[in-house]
Amino acid sequence: MALKVAIVGLPNVGKSTLFNALTQTAAAQAANYPFCTIEPNVGDVAVPEPRLDALAAIAGSKEIIPARINFVDVAGLVRGASKGEGLGNQFLANIRDCDAVAFVARCFEDDDITHVEGRIDPISDLDIIETELMLADLESLEKRVVNLEKRAKGGDKESATTLRLVKLALAQLNEGRPAFTAEVAKEDDKAWRMLQLLTAKPALYVCNVDEGSADKGNSLSDAVAARAAKDGAKSVVISAKIESEIALLDAGERAEFLETIGLEEPGLNRMIHEAYKLLGLQTYFTVGPKEARAWTIHVGDTAPQSAGVIHTDFEKGFIRAETIAYDDYVRLKGEAGAREAGRMRLEGKDYVVQDGDVMHFRFNT
Repeated sequence: MALKVAIVGLPNVGKSTLFNALTQTAAAQAANYPFCTIEPNVGDVAVPEPRLDALAAIAGSKEIIPARINFVDVAGLVRGASKGEGLGNQFLANIRDCDAVAFVARCFEDDDITHVEGRIDPISDLDIIETELMLADLESLEKRVVNLEKRAKGGDKESATTLRLVKLALAQLNEGRPAFTAEVAKEDDKAWRMLQLLTAKPALYVCNVDEGSADKGNSLSDAVAARAAKDGAKSVVISAKIESEIALLDAGERAEFLETIGLEEPGLNRMIHEAYKLLGLQTYFTVGPKEARAWTIHVGDTAPQSAGVIHTDFEKGFIRAETIAYDDYVRLKGEAGAREAGRMRLEGKDYVVQDGDVMHFRFNT
């Protein structure tokens, strides 16, 4: 499953510094002027998963393959971007094909780093971003109405469904509400996602704070967290500056540094985990002498659907899944111990996979 998250924000809020830390590269140019990121930078990052290391150690796996997540560093947008200001609509296409959006809000004071609006107010920053995305959605939807009406009148059922959802979204946007506030029936979920509305994407609010606030945040990040709760979004506190320093350390130095500043794990790990929660994702594992591997699935996926993430043939020919809970696998020292203790289960097509399950699939070719 190729999970992709867009990093979005006004210029000089720390987007590219955050991206550089995420990818542990300097691929994105972090500079103190607007639009230093002209083309989107894409970073492929391993999802932090300590359980995978534990499983690999027990099984003696030669290779460890974590799940991956893509982050897209989108060029900073400004007020009026939907009408061509700054880089105009260049950023829109880069966001549309992402699964979620991480809105970076500046929650720190620094006279050496200018703010494009001339003040530090993360809530106003978020309002600007939301407004520009809403205006872009409005323009996109309004262009579709005439053609959809013609097709719907001609008896095209798919166009009729799309038109109904377009009008639903337009009603929300014209009232000044983002598309995610619309009540969409479950049977319309797929068609709704096909609209690719910017304001319908799950949102993660990233509060970029000063080094001294990295553990507990500050009054500015508290305001953003309250805004996220109101919007039904997730929020996380990160000091991009600290994260960029952590990214350069080896594992031993990293643990010591984190302890010194009072953090249990890097903020970037929390950001990735929150993105998973936001999208309703979880992890299962396949483990053996050759490799230990993490696989990303949706919460509620059945055993055949989970097998299909490995290969579509696994889902089509699914027979059963040999399943061990993670805690049982570790406590009983692996597959043999779990089998002897009766903790290996044979699950069928209706089994709903649980986070951390260690699985081996049987299927017809």
